[in-house]
Amino acid sequence: MSMAPRTDTQSPAHVADRHDLIRVHGARVNNLQDVSIEIPKRRLTVFTGVSGSGKSSLVFHTIAAESQRLINETYSAFVQGFMPTLARPEVDVLDGLTTALIVDQQRLGADPRSTVGTATDANAMLRILFSRLGQPHIGSPHAFAFNVPTVRASGALTVDRGAAKTRAVKKTFTRTGGMCTRCEGRGSVSDIDLTQLYDDSKSIAEGAFTIPGWKSDSFWTVRVYAESGLLDPHKPIRKFTKREMQDFLYREPTKVKVEGVNLTYEGLIPKIQKSFLSKDKEALQPHIRAFVERAVTFTTCPECDGTRLSEAARSSRIDGINIADACAMQISDLAGWVRGRDEPTVAPLLTALQGTLDSFVEIGLGYLSLDRPSGTLSGGEAQRVKMIRHLGSSLTDTTYVFDEPTAGLHPHDIQRMNDLLLRLRDKGNTVLVVEHKPQTIAIADHVVDLGPGAGTAGGTVCFEGTVEGLRAGGTVTGRHLGDRTALKETVRKPTGKLPVRGATTHNLQDVDVDIPLGVLAVVTGVAGSGKSSLVHGSIPAGSGVVSVDQGAIKGSRRSNPATYTGLLEPIRKAFAKANGVKPGLFSANSEGACPHCNGAGVIYTDLAMMAGVATTCEECEGKRFEASVLDHHFGGRDISEVLAMSVAQAEEFFGDGEARTPAAHRILGRLADVGLGYLHLGQPLTTLSGGERQRLKLATHMAEKGGIYVLDEPTAGLHLADVEQLLGLLDRLVDSGKSVIVVEHHPAVMAHADWIIDLGPGAGHDGGRIVFEGTPTDLVATRSTLTGEHLAAYVGA
Repeated sequence: MSMAPRTDTQSPAHVADRHDLIRVHGARVNNLQDVSIEIPKRRLTVFTGVSGSGKSSLVFHTIAAESQRLINETYSAFVQGFMPTLARPEVDVLDGLTTALIVDQQRLGADPRSTVGTATDANAMLRILFSRLGQPHIGSPHAFAFNVPTVRASGALTVDRGAAKTRAVKKTFTRTGGMCTRCEGRGSVSDIDLTQLYDDSKSIAEGAFTIPGWKSDSFWTVRVYAESGLLDPHKPIRKFTKREMQDFLYREPTKVKVEGVNLTYEGLIPKIQKSFLSKDKEALQPHIRAFVERAVTFTTCPECDGTRLSEAARSSRIDGINIADACAMQISDLAGWVRGRDEPTVAPLLTALQGTLDSFVEIGLGYLSLDRPSGTLSGGEAQRVKMIRHLGSSLTDTTYVFDEPTAGLHPHDIQRMNDLLLRLRDKGNTVLVVEHKPQTIAIADHVVDLGPGAGTAGGTVCFEGTVEGLRAGGTVTGRHLGDRTALKETVRKPTGKLPVRGATTHNLQDVDVDIPLGVLAVVTGVAGSGKSSLVHGSIPAGSGVVSVDQGAIKGSRRSNPATYTGLLEPIRKAFAKANGVKPGLFSANSEGACPHCNGAGVIYTDLAMMAGVATTCEECEGKRFEASVLDHHFGGRDISEVLAMSVAQAEEFFGDGEARTPAAHRILGRLADVGLGYLHLGQPLTTLSGGERQRLKLATHMAEKGGIYVLDEPTAGLHLADVEQLLGLLDRLVDSGKSVIVVEHHPAVMAHADWIIDLGPGAGHDGGRIVFEGTPTDLVATRSTLTGEHLAAYVGA
């Protein structure tokens, strides 16, 4: 029996094909105000809006966070115990999620042992290559690892296997590592200037210590030395015996009793190393950072010449190249060297290493070297390093989430990044991008614009649709998408110059340049051309330079804009003076803290592998202060009400009337100047966006007494509308008599400059030279460089 032929030309839609959207309903994370949107899958969706409008809250803290949480839940409770615990985002419905791979702008760890090679798989593969092919053969891959010390051990090993079978076995263990024994794999050795730690003409009892924060009555520091019984506290330090000096400076941790309390005594040098030198210098308070810079000098390790590796590791070579030489090569050159190896026994390894190195070149990081410390990478470079492992992936139907992938990129490099994003999409992936640059917004299949303002004035979807629709939509982003900053008709005349001579930092090729002072000078060039090396590595120290870099702000959930900027200090003093009590009462991290929640405002309950729960403290109702502290008022407000104010409200409050406090008003004025008027004084730093953190840092540095401001990409994380405000701020700084040097790629900042220094022509060893010096008008007229071509296109010349 024959079946009748089908007459329909199209089979009915399969039930599985309905899931072509990521649906979000009722999102309320951070400042999101009940947001509901539908995002198409297998498309490139760009999220835009002013800094602080809720982009990261929606993309990272809602969609990506829930995707990761659901994946983690597929593992057993035992495995989940080792994974980061994630709370379910505050959202009613999240439907259609796929596996999310997050590529964010978090800086790579600044650990001195971490390099570009260790942060990727390239170093591990190189070590295996040298352990197999290097001559002479010195051992396993560990023998080429600068983080692995050589260890030897011997002794008895007792194995319990029941009463009759217990026996001791003599064991000897040896492992050959590649760590340089002198610098312990750091590449540099530190020397501590003892004269900066103490005055040796005084005794400990007379206050010999000159270390910040070491007060003579401090139980944990000075008194443990004075009353340990190991030293004579009344003898001048210069008269200590050899034994006393050894105990004073280098003694191993020893238990001592001080007034019946068990304390640990430790030599001064290891104590300083643990308490000051083990911390990131940028995270230290300014006066402590100044002390560390005075007291500690870092020099290249004389034994390994900065390579971090032992002599044995450097002796093993492949065709005359050792592993230190390979790691010091520019990655584009190293890729060529690896391509020239033809050894069938390690063919799969060479193929994998070649692929990784080629990815570096493809993504525009071929100018780096594998021995470059990872902490020196900019946020944009760090993000692109993280992208490398995803480039050759065969995964499809995955959601890739990017946070401003064009950060730190010259307009010339943005096209390459756009191509990568489109390639990921074309493989069948969903690509979500948080972005401000018009060049990247232009390639989007779908645009979501959040706003209309920042903080509490944002958190709603202003527009959803195509790029053409956004341009015509009338939102803040739509209005500014076609913005063009005109070239200046007249530029300021320099009042002096900052000479840089023979600069050779990183890839700079003996650069001589005069940076003009008293004007807005912009240093530009393609990524990797040597801009930061020139500005941060070659400007003479002590020239009254205030440097605002892209380093992350360090701060816990107890830190907020008031504590970070020093604003809380004058506020506490004003409250204390008005009420006749101690200033410490008005700090939630000190005496005034609510005893129930220790000033956190919430109680954290740890639920092992489940996400912890934070509940508002019932005692202080989240105000963080003891009830008695809130009885003290200043200008009719208690301290918790002041910390709940926005910067704009507080500026008005402390500006005049009975609450007039000039010291607080000055700091608030600087915060308003950088466009942070909407931030609340007590808002935890952990809730701020990247752009907000950088502007907070800028506002803090504006108080410093330097005459020269060096800004590293201040437009990073800024919306097109905010760039206008930033230009106004830079103008005010210059007009007040300051000199401003900006490392920047944004065409609006270049067009607004009085003087441009363009580095290039390429990246790495193809860059490091000055290819143009002059006014923006001259650069556009000559179009002699890549920057000139892009700036001419931007201003429509």
